[in-house]
Amino acid sequence: MLPGTPPRDASQPDALTQILLGLRLEGVEYGRCLMNGPWAVAFPAQRAARFHFVSRGGCWLRTQGTDWVRLNPGDAVLVPRGSFHVLASAPDVPVVDIDSLARVPVADNIYLVQGPHGDAQAVPDVMFCGALRFNLDPLHPLIAMMPEVMRANELAQRDPTVPALLEAMEREVELDRIGACGILARLADVVAASIIRAWVECACSDATGWIAAVRCPKVGKVLAAIHAEPERDWDVPALAELMGASRSSFAQAFTRTVGETPARYVGKIKMFQARRWIAEDGMRISVAADRLGYDSEASFSRAFKRIIGHPPSAARGSRAQAAAPAPPARQTGRPRRAVPSGARATPPRGDGRPAAAGPHR
Repeated sequence: MLPGTPPRDASQPDALTQILLGLRLEGVEYGRCLMNGPWAVAFPAQRAARFHFVSRGGCWLRTQGTDWVRLNPGDAVLVPRGSFHVLASAPDVPVVDIDSLARVPVADNIYLVQGPHGDAQAVPDVMFCGALRFNLDPLHPLIAMMPEVMRANELAQRDPTVPALLEAMEREVELDRIGACGILARLADVVAASIIRAWVECACSDATGWIAAVRCPKVGKVLAAIHAEPERDWDVPALAELMGASRSSFAQAFTRTVGETPARYVGKIKMFQARRWIAEDGMRISVAADRLGYDSEASFSRAFKRIIGHPPSAARGSRAQAAAPAPPARQTGRPRRAVPSGARATPPRGDGRPAAAGPHR
């Protein structure tokens, strides 16, 4: 319990717990990667989160604006917003794009990935990589507050289940038994969720910002209700009644704690939900507008563009693009594009191609 927080009914989950109960991770693609050194692979930015588990050999990780960090066997990292990053056997190795590596289908959305041609006599480094999609919008406050990279071993002391899960992943990779890749995919989902839970518990020990607002007994109850029912017509009178305060005192308390007005916050959560409906569920724009209580598709589209930054038709277009047939898997591991070693921590320049949705395409 945070200092100064009044006791609550232990039988009732707090607001943050209620929001986390609705957090889901859905695997998009997974790859068991065999990398013969020396090697270095760039992962372009994408909307889906990235997950990496190092089983054998170890490697180095670098993101934009950070120094190289060593990952040892048994380490796992989550890149929650899918930011550009590089994994390498050593920091000075020229980088190739993950899209250039050969892959062989093993099961649905699971592949065996062969790294760049290196020392064929050496024992390859082994990793299990994946792309995972949150059921929350990337702009959701919880996702936006997460660090660029979340490392499991740094959070293991907060959650004793994490080391056991990592050990289970390591055994599956090393034994390479029938169905191992499918089991690894499920374990990766659980490890990623455990990393997030451990991070939230760490963050809440000295909570500030949005998490502190959710932990506030009165405002947190309001936030949980908004997130649970984003399609409801939440106005100030209804929210004030939920908090048990007058309209003026509620609006002041909410703005002071959350950092923006109730109307603006409700509008953002509605548009985050709308983008998920349109981009991921294929909902028609007119249906989303009606479900969120807008009088017309035009007024909904204006609000969507003001908050999200582009019209809802662009979200529908991204769904169509994601549903397009994937190109056939390449059977050669010859790199398609090399990144100069001096630019290894800089994202590839835009070339009109969509970012990969999984560990490779």
